[in-house]
Amino acid sequence: MSDDISLEERKVIYRARRGLKEIDVYFDPYVRQYYLHASPEEKALFAELVDQEDPDLLDWFMDVGEPPRAELKELIIKLKHYVHQ
Repeated sequence: MSDDISLEERKVIYRARRGLKEIDVYFDPYVRQYYLHASPEEKALFAELVDQEDPDLLDWFMDVGEPPRAELKELIIKLKHYVHQ
């Protein structure tokens, strides 16, 4: 990653490292390939997603539960698509 990453972007990238394989399998590819090129709106949405608790994220990614906002669900679908192309 380059030196011109903002402090906020660095924080989000750091928080995206969960240490939980079931979540990292989705977050890692997105951070490596897409996050820095995403729109400001998508970056803010991803920041909101990484702020969620692991049990909630697991439920949402495994389609056991629904995120509180439709935009989060759309981003989760996008992250899953990147991995399962």
